[in-house]
Amino acid sequence: MRDSTSAAIVQVSHLSKQVHSPGGVLTILDDVSLTIPHASTVAIVGASGSGKSTLLGLMAGLDLPSQGSVQLDGVDLTALDEDGRASARAGRVGFVFQSFQLLPGLTALENVMLPLELAHAKRPEQRAREVLEGVGLGSRARHYPNQLSGGEQQRVAIARAIAKQPRVLLCDEPTGALDSKTGIVVLEALSSANRRLDTTTLVITHNAGIAEMADRVLIMADGAIKETRVNAQPLKPSELSW
Repeated sequence: MRDSTSAAIVQVSHLSKQVHSPGGVLTILDDVSLTIPHASTVAIVGASGSGKSTLLGLMAGLDLPSQGSVQLDGVDLTALDEDGRASARAGRVGFVFQSFQLLPGLTALENVMLPLELAHAKRPEQRAREVLEGVGLGSRARHYPNQLSGGEQQRVAIARAIAKQPRVLLCDEPTGALDSKTGIVVLEALSSANRRLDTTTLVITHNAGIAEMADRVLIMADGAIKETRVNAQPLKPSELSW
C-alpha cells in the first residue's frame, strides 16, 4: 500500500449538493469531506442514488456544489467559472466511462490521438501508438470501434484517458458493461497505468470485489460517506472475486 501521508491531490471540504424538485429541495450530497493522497487508488461504492457519480462530477469540476469546496492539484475548482474549470481539468484529469464514448468514425489510433491534437501535443501519433501498445492493442490501432470487442473498446478509452498523462484518472463503472473475464483485463490495464504513470485513480463501482484492489474504499449512502476502509494489501485484478 502506498503511504497515506502523501501530499493530497484532491481535497474536498464540507461538500453539499441540493437540487429543486417538485417535492421540494432534494439533498444529493450532504457535508462530504475527504482527502485523497497523490498516486493512490480509491474506490467509491454504494447503491444507485447514493451520490457517487455526483461526488465524482464535483471533484472533476463538471458541476458546482451548493456548499463547500474542491481543491484539485492545488486549484480551487469552486472558485473558477466554467471555462476556468475546463482549463484546470484539461491538464490534470482523464475520464473512463462505462459506455466507452469512443467516436465511431475514428479508428482506435485516431480516438487516442484526438485529445493530444487538441492539446497541441508533440508527436501525437507516436504517443497514441505507445499508449495503445501499453494497453495491449498495438495491433488494433487501425480498427474502428465497431470492429472491436467491448473490452477492447474500453482499453482504447483508457489509452485515450491516459495519453496526456493526467494527474487524476476518474473512472465511472469502467467494467459495468463487461463480463468478468473481460473486466479483469480492463482492470489490469487501469492498474498498470496507475503504476506506470504515478496517477491517482478514483473508481466508482457497484462491485465490492473490484473495491478490494483499491488502497482505500469509500462507502456511500444517502449522499454521505458512511465508512472509509483502508486495504493494507490491495488485491491484484487477477485475484478478484466477482
